[in-house]
Amino acid sequence: MTTANIPLPSYTPRDFASDQDVRWCPGCGDYAVLTGVRKALAGLGIPREKFVFISGIGCAARFPYYMNTYGLHTIHGRAPAVATGVKLANPDLHVFIVSGDGDLLSIGGNHTIHAIRRNVDMTIILLNNRIYGLTKGQYSPTSEVGKVTKSTPMGSLDFPMNPLAVAAAAGCQFIARTLDVDVKMLETLIARAVAHKGTSIIEVYQDCNIFNHGSFFYASQKETREANTVTLEHGKPLIFGPDRDRGIRIKGGTLTSARLGDGVDESDLLVHDETDPNLAFLLTQMAHPALPEPMGVLFARPGAATYDELVFSQIAQAKMKSACKGDTLEHLLHGDETWVVE
Repeated sequence: MTTANIPLPSYTPRDFASDQDVRWCPGCGDYAVLTGVRKALAGLGIPREKFVFISGIGCAARFPYYMNTYGLHTIHGRAPAVATGVKLANPDLHVFIVSGDGDLLSIGGNHTIHAIRRNVDMTIILLNNRIYGLTKGQYSPTSEVGKVTKSTPMGSLDFPMNPLAVAAAAGCQFIARTLDVDVKMLETLIARAVAHKGTSIIEVYQDCNIFNHGSFFYASQKETREANTVTLEHGKPLIFGPDRDRGIRIKGGTLTSARLGDGVDESDLLVHDETDPNLAFLLTQMAHPALPEPMGVLFARPGAATYDELVFSQIAQAKMKSACKGDTLEHLLHGDETWVVE
């Protein structure tokens, strides 16, 4: 039987649920994300043994325990490094990193940046709740200025890190954002991220209802969401608002909000082009309350060589070169440059 004749597996989300009790705080946004990931994977028609979930430290890092796939719970901040090793060891795997803003942007910040710039073929799901939840509520790299926490009793002095702007600056080829409560959009984004060759990053605004409850309510609640977010669709103008009467224009390289009517119509609005890296960076700068925050795919450009492809290509070239030269063990030990010291 050829590979083409092997039927695709048929799964339900329950098939991706492990036998472990899920132990997040009741009401945590991680539950919705877990549901979205299981639903997304069930619809891909890819065998479970082709997936591996890797995490660092934090509440989100429990993710591998709750997935009926391969998984690794690694040490603080090192998930991208371990994930790179896993992809190089078995390039047939679909590698996911699921971790929080503290783990991926603080102690793991450098690892995250370099995994992105190398364009390792993996998907990063960054659960951003603007707080250190597992260690009981200290401010994180994404906490807003003035944030009062146990570690900043007089308010944080740090300007928050913008995860997607960092990803864009590092050359990420697939950048997206969604909300923990928007399971349907998360499913769509995961499917696209898995299909994309190279590093994909999906930032998820996630509510920590114990230590930072309501941090993203301006974007996630039914009463406020339409006014404070804009859903990106490739080839369509950026329109938002409860009455769909507001849009985004670009003037002098700056994005501004405008009300439709009074001399402004849809033809004046910015049309989303998810293949434009310059536009992608501008979109990462849109922030509440001045502008609605973009949800969906900010940037997607396929075709760039992945790190794993380049590594295996280099190995093949080295083997060919070695075979042509008839390398011996003696030559491999001493190389082309040796010195005699008298």
